[in-house]
Amino acid sequence: MKTLWLLSGCLVAALTAGCASTGSVEAVRRDIDESKNRIYNLEKDLSTAREGEKTFKSDFAALRKGDADLQANIDSLKSDLQVMAGKLEDQGLASKKPAEELARYREDTDRRIVALEDRIVKLQVALDELNKRMKEVAQGGTATGKDSASDSLYLKGLEAFKAGDMPSARTQLTSFIEKNAGHDLIPNARYWIGETYYGEKNYEQAILEFQEVVKQYPKKEKAPAAMLKQALSFKALKDLKSTHYLLKRLIADYPKSDEAKKAKVLLKEVK
Repeated sequence: MKTLWLLSGCLVAALTAGCASTGSVEAVRRDIDESKNRIYNLEKDLSTAREGEKTFKSDFAALRKGDADLQANIDSLKSDLQVMAGKLEDQGLASKKPAEELARYREDTDRRIVALEDRIVKLQVALDELNKRMKEVAQGGTATGKDSASDSLYLKGLEAFKAGDMPSARTQLTSFIEKNAGHDLIPNARYWIGETYYGEKNYEQAILEFQEVVKQYPKKEKAPAAMLKQALSFKALKDLKSTHYLLKRLIADYPKSDEAKKAKVLLKEVK
């Protein structure tokens, strides 16, 4: 712009002094036009440069944000790796524990499992008893005379089982079976006789009793429960091959039963 003013000044001075020819004036005008074009182009380039600067700043901001996000992800991965490393270290320490400590841990786990199984069995007894009474109510409470007396043997057997008196429970349930051929509750009674032996850790006899339920009443509700308890009895006897076979058979024969779900979990433990 300064150049334009200087050239204009020269033109005015030349005209005033009368010392410039027509050719000189035209030359000056051409210089002025060229200068204007150059200035225009410079301003245009400057504008483009400013737009480029804005774009660069925007891209730079995006890159910084991307870098921040990436760093956050890296930090998260580092944290996950530290957690995993901690777990591996804990497992490493656990593997170095003395054999006696591991044995105590296994014994404690076994005791908890036994206690849990005991609670489950008692709940099953209560459910069995409840189903029996509901059936009586549905029939209008008409059970009288011999039927009522026979049913009381079954209920007494369950009560004795809940109380932990296995021999008495077995006696009551056996008497119920002998006096009530064809009764709907006979499969249940046989199952609970098997449970009395299982509760006494007489696993061989328990297996035989549970087999009677599976063999004679395969379509009754206690059949899958009996098969599961057979598998657990073999497991207690360290016969893992038979345990594995029974669990797989249980899943195949009674796929929709609750016992089949338990069998799938146990299969992962029995190898």
